[in-house]
Amino acid sequence: MNLNVRNILSGMTCAAVFLLAARANAAPLPQAAGGKFEVSFPAAVRAGAITGRVFVVISTKDKPEPRLQAGSWGDSGPFYGVDVNALAPEQAAVIDASTPGSPVRSLREIPAGDYYVQAIMNIYTKFHRADGHTVWLHMDQWEGQHFNRSPGNLYSEVQKVHLDPAAGYDIKLSLTKVIPPIEEPADTPWVKHIKMQSELLTKFWGHPMYIGAIVLLPKGYDEHPNVRYPAIYEEGHFSLRAPFGFSTEEQPISPEMRARMADLNRESGYEFYQSWDAEKFPRMIAVTFQHPTPYYDDSYAVNSVNNGPFGDALVKELIPYLEAHFRMIAKPYSRVLTGGSTGGWESLGVQVFYPDFFGGTWTLYPDSIDFRRYGSVNAYEDDNAFFEPGHTWVQVPRYIMRTSEGQPEITIQAFSQMENVLGSHNRSGEQIEIWDAAYGPIGDDGYPKPLWDKQTGKIDHSVALYMRDHGYDLSYNIRTNWATLGPKLRGKIHVYVGDMDNFYLNLAVYKLEEAMKELKNPPCDCDFQYGRPMKGHGWQPTSTANLVRWMAEHVAKSAGGEDTKQWHY
Repeated sequence: MNLNVRNILSGMTCAAVFLLAARANAAPLPQAAGGKFEVSFPAAVRAGAITGRVFVVISTKDKPEPRLQAGSWGDSGPFYGVDVNALAPEQAAVIDASTPGSPVRSLREIPAGDYYVQAIMNIYTKFHRADGHTVWLHMDQWEGQHFNRSPGNLYSEVQKVHLDPAAGYDIKLSLTKVIPPIEEPADTPWVKHIKMQSELLTKFWGHPMYIGAIVLLPKGYDEHPNVRYPAIYEEGHFSLRAPFGFSTEEQPISPEMRARMADLNRESGYEFYQSWDAEKFPRMIAVTFQHPTPYYDDSYAVNSVNNGPFGDALVKELIPYLEAHFRMIAKPYSRVLTGGSTGGWESLGVQVFYPDFFGGTWTLYPDSIDFRRYGSVNAYEDDNAFFEPGHTWVQVPRYIMRTSEGQPEITIQAFSQMENVLGSHNRSGEQIEIWDAAYGPIGDDGYPKPLWDKQTGKIDHSVALYMRDHGYDLSYNIRTNWATLGPKLRGKIHVYVGDMDNFYLNLAVYKLEEAMKELKNPPCDCDFQYGRPMKGHGWQPTSTANLVRWMAEHVAKSAGGEDTKQWHY
């Protein structure tokens, strides 16, 4: 689950979203003149034609810029999107009352008034894939697939305008600005940055593809040149930050955020640094992976028919490179995994898909690991993702997000609508559609085949069964392959989640634990812990520093008589 632009740990309210959505689903409004926007770009900004998607964002405020408000998990301003194919300079892309929008479905439904508007162009790249499919997608520019701040994308100045659908309007916006390149952090004595072209992924995509890592070295690394260290691999969303948020500089934290962090058993990056730098702390190397795809800021770290061989790229290309350039113990017992949310699924998924390569996972609040609870949906038995089954006279909506007190906030229908506006052909770069890309089959058009229709919510059970039978339902994978996996996974699985996870992710963890308790020959010897009461997304059973200590103890116990004192100086 995305925690950057999509970061919602702060319990934001989305009342306005649902008022607008309710208006959109109510009886049709009287036909009005409507309005339209004409969006173009000058040849001075880009000489050639562009294939991509054009957006117009409407807001009642100009800070932050409207483009930076679009597509956020919350009360974002209305925005509208349309595909463009080989749009030439000075040629206009038209967004009008027929253009789909979110959370307000049509420009006709925007109340008359003064607004700030801005346009943005998400530029696509043509990929001739090795599987024979040709697709157009946004090539990540090392920003993590955020279209509204991706280098090279075009955007307009913010304009203040008066919109009145009854009177009609025609507003012209020119994409005169280009988002500049990302400024990547420099190396420090503690933190090193690696970026490499993947041969496996480049071959699959027919285009140069890159993966990377941020490496956090232990205290005394240079002073102990003969010591080799275990490695902690932290999975998660694309980020330029050091592993575990490590920072040698203290940042101010508001009392509200401090209370939230304490509730989740989390410490600041500076507090983690103080532990990492302390005496008698286990000396390990920590690594954060970077593996954005044309579909999302993160590949989910496994091989996929839509994403390509990202799992193999990380395990067979990146990790061997790191082990050759840093003094890591290149043995399974010394490679351990952790991560939260998206990274939680990845940490368990990579351990399951590569059981001989890694020595254990400390999985935090993972995305759904049992698809009988795909969030709040049963992917195999439910017919519709938007509404609860079994109701004749009423439609009871399902939600993708709630507060830790249980207040529902965003419906699956509203979120699917937002993704549908962000991109056609599963190109939204958002949460539900990366699951389609990472777990699901290829559609006839060469793009991921969706688990459910984003307009109606109708579930395609053939997609659900494909996901299950190809191992992405990790619970099903483990319990049906336990005869082979059991000896390799025994004692390696640790899963932690709050009992009121904001995305209902605890429901799938309960299912996995139930299944694990039934496994014999060998027993799982798994560790499941739940934050109670009312612990939301981001909860972990102890501080990150203590999690590192737990992982170090596990590595030492699994070393099989090898010298572990060398990295305990």
